[in-house]
Amino acid sequence: MANRHLSRSIVLQTLFELDFNGFIGKNPLGSKTERKTEDTKIILARNAEEFAPGMEDFLFARELLDNILEKRESIDTIIEKAAPEWSIDKISIVDRNILRVGLYELLFSDRKEVPAKVAINEAIELAKTFGGESSGRFINGVLGAVYKEMGEPGKEEVSKKKNKKKIKDIPYEKMSIKKLGGAVIYANNNNNIYLALVHDVFGHWTLSKGGIDEKENKEDGTVRKIKEELGIEVKIKDKLGENEYIASDPEIGKLRKQVVYFLAESKFDDLKLADKDGLNDAKWFKLSDIVELNFYDDILPIVTKAVNILLKK
Repeated sequence: MANRHLSRSIVLQTLFELDFNGFIGKNPLGSKTERKTEDTKIILARNAEEFAPGMEDFLFARELLDNILEKRESIDTIIEKAAPEWSIDKISIVDRNILRVGLYELLFSDRKEVPAKVAINEAIELAKTFGGESSGRFINGVLGAVYKEMGEPGKEEVSKKKNKKKIKDIPYEKMSIKKLGGAVIYANNNNNIYLALVHDVFGHWTLSKGGIDEKENKEDGTVRKIKEELGIEVKIKDKLGENEYIASDPEIGKLRKQVVYFLAESKFDDLKLADKDGLNDAKWFKLSDIVELNFYDDILPIVTKAVNILLKK
């Protein structure tokens, strides 16, 4: 899952290079031309080697690039219809290629592999990383308009699932309680401190966490869930705090989720994100880089406390 986000970034950079040099769409002379397939593979491989060293499986990236180029004219027509105030050549080169990636996945990908909302959120993340200040809003607006024209696929399916079984509202004090454990994971690499964070489909960076069995203590359960989710071993160092929120379960209705958060140390090993609903990436960040990340309001104080502890060490 994490590799797919990186693959999309590499595809975007390849499309940018092709577009910038006039090999897709209209070139500066106004004539249309398409880059030879052999050349696109070479450019993709070069970008992959530069921006994703050590990444071995590029099948997803190759197929995504080839399919976008194959459908490019249809996609560009859709862009101009969805953003009538902007002709395709007046949209910034970064934004129009992000739209090509997002619209291909939204319209032509297997929805079992790439749900509509995932396609939109991935494109927005690309815009935040590579676009300008207003790119995220622009991409969201165009893809959102197309999504509505499509009848908002996936939204109705979720509603049907929710309506299958009517569950009465439960008073707060009678709600079931589910215990979870999570951690701010840190590692030291070349005298730099890094934090391991996971990214969800709603565009937030957050902490690895999971359910704790009734028969295990909070520390052991947290260590186990992190191993399952990220594939790394951690050692619990400090308790950072607790929070509680109300969630909905399709079988039992509303329940209280109580999460205890720890500071945990790990080696600077590769993160291997498990195939888990709601998460699409995992990454190590230097402490100096996390200030720019999008955190949930209830997670930010936990991360801030962990950073303050680490800076004193």
